[in-house]
Amino acid sequence: MAFGTQEDTDEVMNEINMTPLVDVMLVLLIIFMITIPVMKHSVNIELPRASNQPQDAKPQTNRLSVDAQGHYFWNDAAVADDAQLQQLLVQAAAVKPQPPLHIRGDRAVRYERVAQAMAAAQRAGITQIGFITDRNTP
Repeated sequence: MAFGTQEDTDEVMNEINMTPLVDVMLVLLIIFMITIPVMKHSVNIELPRASNQPQDAKPQTNRLSVDAQGHYFWNDAAVADDAQLQQLLVQAAAVKPQPPLHIRGDRAVRYERVAQAMAAAQRAGITQIGFITDRNTP
């Protein structure tokens, strides 16, 4: 029952079998034919319009300085007492958008005066507090 001789079966097949390739291509064709009509259905949305207007500038920062004797200075103007400082802080907290407060304490001032200023700013409702330091101090 030999269908061929031993020499016939040892030969290398030189041709590419195209049947699996054609099967894969047909399956891909069917998938694309099904999905293309689905992709044509779109949802209409309205995108926001861009403008070339500049954004609102950041609010000007308020500077609170404490000198060596413990006196306060609001934007380089002397503050009479703690009540006036509290009033200035409440006014600054009411501004929208709220400007940040930068506190600068003298090196010789007691920390208590700086802490009192921070507590007054917190009571007034100021949310952004920063500190100004000197780079050249040891």
